[in-house]
Amino acid sequence: MRHLYSALLWLLLPGLLLRLLWRSRRAPAYRERWGERLGLFHPPPQPVDVWLHAVSVGEVQAAQPLIRHLLRGGYSVLVTTTTPTGARRLHDLFGDAVQHRYTPFDLGWVMGRFLGAARPRLVLVMETEIWPNMLAACARRGVDVMLINARLSARSARGYARAPRFSAETMQRFACIAVQGPVDAARFRALGVAPARIVVTGSIKFDVQLPASLMDRAEVMRLGWGNRPVWVAASTHEGEEEPLLAAHARVRQAYPNALLVLVPRHPERFDRVAMLVARQGMGLARRSLGELGDERTAVFLGDTMGELPVFLAAADVAFVGGSLIPHGGHNLLEPAAVGVPVLIGPHSFNFAEITRLLLARQAAMQVADADALAQALTRLLGDAAERARIGENGRRAVESNRGALDRLIGLVDARLEEGRSAAAPASTAEDTAGGVAADPGPD
Repeated sequence: MRHLYSALLWLLLPGLLLRLLWRSRRAPAYRERWGERLGLFHPPPQPVDVWLHAVSVGEVQAAQPLIRHLLRGGYSVLVTTTTPTGARRLHDLFGDAVQHRYTPFDLGWVMGRFLGAARPRLVLVMETEIWPNMLAACARRGVDVMLINARLSARSARGYARAPRFSAETMQRFACIAVQGPVDAARFRALGVAPARIVVTGSIKFDVQLPASLMDRAEVMRLGWGNRPVWVAASTHEGEEEPLLAAHARVRQAYPNALLVLVPRHPERFDRVAMLVARQGMGLARRSLGELGDERTAVFLGDTMGELPVFLAAADVAFVGGSLIPHGGHNLLEPAAVGVPVLIGPHSFNFAEITRLLLARQAAMQVADADALAQALTRLLGDAAERARIGENGRRAVESNRGALDRLIGLVDARLEEGRSAAAPASTAEDTAGGVAADPGPD
C-alpha cells in the first residue's frame, strides 16, 4: 500500500511544484530553496540530535519553549517548515541557534537523502503531520519518531479509516504519540495504535508564555488608537474579510467610532485585503506604514509579523479567523490568555477540544455567521462588565490547564536519554566499521 502511496505522490509532484510556483506570485519566498524540498541541499544540513517538524507560524510558536529547552540542554536542533512565514518566524525567534530547512517531499529517496545528511537521534513531529515514507525511512535507520501535541479531528480520522491496514501500519511506527486530549487518544486507538504508545499530555498551547513587556506595549498601542471600541479579527482567510467588514459596518451603526483591527493569516494577502477595505469605502490605517489612524479610521490593518499578541492584548473583543469558512479555526488561547473575550465562527474543528473547553467555561462564544457575529460584538462592546467576566474566565481556563509542556518535555528527555544510552556502544562499532549504512533506496 505504501508503494501505491509513493506512486501517487510521484504523479502529484509536478502539481505540487506548480502550486509552489503559483503561490510565489504573491509570496516570492515560495520560489526559493526548492532543492531542499527534493532532498538537494546547498549546503547540506549538519548532523543534529533532534529534527523537529513544524508546519508554519502557529506550530513554530507553539514549539518555541520546547526548542529553547532542548537548546539549554545542549542538544542541536534542526527545524523544518512548509511555509516561508514559518521559516521567517523561526529565524526571528532563534536566529542561527537552530538550523532550518524546508520540509522534504515524502518520497523514499528524498527522505533518505535528508536523513542521511541530518542523522537525527530523535524526530519530533507537531500535531497532525503523518508521512508514511518518512516514518518508514526512520524505522530503517532505527530513529524514533514522536508525534507531539497531536490532535486528530473526526474528519481526519474518517479519512484514515478508509485504508485501515495502511493507517495502522503507518501509525504503529510512531514510538510515542503525545495527544492533546482523551478524544484524540480514542481516535488514534481506533486506527490501530497500541494504547501503550499513546500518552495524554494536554495541549502545549495552554503553556503560552506572555512576554514581560506585552501589556506595556498593548497599552501604548491602545493609547494610539484612542478611546474607542476596538475588536480584532485574527488570522483571517480568503473569503472571510468581506463578511467581517459587513459585520463591522453593522457594529459602527451602534458605535460610529468603533475600530476593527484586521490581521490576515498570510502576508501575501496584506495588499489585497487593503484594497478590499478601500473598495468598501472604509478609512484604513496600515501598521506596516507606521499609521495608527484617527477617529475617522474604521479599519487598522495588522500587516506585520509577530505583533498579533499585542493587538489582542490591546483589544476589547477578539474574533478568531478561519472559522467563518470551513478552514477549521485557529488558536483561541492567545486572546483568552490575556483576558480578552473570544468569539469564533461555526468551523472550529482544528481546535475542537479547546473550543469545547472555553465554551464550557463561559470564556468564549460561538456564532453561526456574520450577522450573529455583529450582534455579539454590539452587545459585548457595550457591556464592560460582561467583557471582564468572560475575559477572566478565559484567563482562568488557560491557567488551570497549564502543564502539558512539562509533561511533554519529560517524555522527550526520557527518549533522548534512552537513545543516548543505546547509541553509545553502537556508535563505536559503526566508527570501526567505517561509516553509516546507506539508505536502501527509493520506494
